[in-house]
Amino acid sequence: MTSGFGFLGGAQGRLLPASLPFRFFAAAAVFHVLLWLVLLLVSDHLTSFRGGLAPALAGVHLLVLGVLTTTAIGAAAQLLPVATRRALVAQWPIRLVFWTFVPGLTLLIAGMYFVRIPLIIGGAAASAFGLVLFAMLLGDNLRRAGGLPVVAAYGWTALLALLGVAALGVALSLDFLRGFLPDPFAVARAHMILGAYGFMGMLALGFSHILIPMFALSSAPRRRPATLGFAVAAAGIAVGVLGALLDRPGLLTAAAVLGLAAAGIHIAIMQRALKTGMRKRQGLSFVLVRAAWASLLLSLIVGLAAVNDRAGPNGPALFGLILLGGWLLTFLLGVLQRILPFLASMHAAGPSSASPPRLSELGGTMPLKVHAVCHGLALVGLTSAILITSPAIARAASGIGLAGAIAFAVFTGGVLRRVVSVPRGSKTGTGPNAPA
Repeated sequence: MTSGFGFLGGAQGRLLPASLPFRFFAAAAVFHVLLWLVLLLVSDHLTSFRGGLAPALAGVHLLVLGVLTTTAIGAAAQLLPVATRRALVAQWPIRLVFWTFVPGLTLLIAGMYFVRIPLIIGGAAASAFGLVLFAMLLGDNLRRAGGLPVVAAYGWTALLALLGVAALGVALSLDFLRGFLPDPFAVARAHMILGAYGFMGMLALGFSHILIPMFALSSAPRRRPATLGFAVAAAGIAVGVLGALLDRPGLLTAAAVLGLAAAGIHIAIMQRALKTGMRKRQGLSFVLVRAAWASLLLSLIVGLAAVNDRAGPNGPALFGLILLGGWLLTFLLGVLQRILPFLASMHAAGPSSASPPRLSELGGTMPLKVHAVCHGLALVGLTSAILITSPAIARAASGIGLAGAIAFAVFTGGVLRRVVSVPRGSKTGTGPNAPA
């Protein structure tokens, strides 16, 4: 059984210039702040939001595309070549992804917030082009990866889901103008399932098979349970998308049950990696990761209740919050506070350094503590606001979330400052202990 961090050998030769992945991380930090600002501005309508063209829709897409997807592109562009031992064939495509996706997303968000359909259509087209180009890069790297079959399976599934998300997103944007979709809400539900569980979810589960063992200094997960977890998750997503498009509660119920089984298998695999790893103390980041795992299970339970009209009048909003904010955002922020110093240490360690710089030297720990407290309070506050339909609590919770996002941006800025201060051409250090 191989080590979870054995792929680091020779990683320096597969590193991108620091400006490439970190521009995505910087953009995600800005979008994270804008997310909570928009939620603060639309808090009067947040608790009962059920979809449709409204300013609150801008907040949803700031989270899913602005924070989650932007971070995923930057992380995948760097970490996947390191893990698969296959460098990107060229660097200019990932630059083009940034300069089409991020400006396009900005137009899309502005169009949704101000309800301007031409901006929505133009932004959707540009951002979809960037996503398709990223999917091509991801597919090329996965095609050349031979030693990570389970991770590659998650990656291919995420890639297919991403193409579906882009296609349905463009269709929904055009429907605002032409109204040609027979049931746009069904398409929107499928769009959400593909985006949250299909693309971001499968990418998060797949990368967890690399990152969690690496952080814990443990062996890679056993192939048989990992393959079973993937198969059940993929089946759940397929059934869920079909159920959403056909508006069949029975299929959606089956999808939620499959999702619960897949989540249970995945969490058991990850817990075993943590238990058997040489590093027992994982710190604040894994407080967030464990909270995210609990939210993954809770999202499926609430979704199951909502499908069967047992989640109350604000059930859809509660489901969206737990799925997007509780699971995906919390997991990403927990892992990102380890990934950023890890990648920065590979770029920032000088040629004579005996070991990579520590987290305190790169971004500081106090902003992360402030963020964790604010993030947790904000999610609890928004959950309470949705349950009792209280715009005042939603407004206060969004303000707390905004403070946490600013603190995380301060941390990200500290890491970026360390990276950009490295002289061009300097050698870098490696090591699985970098994020400690």
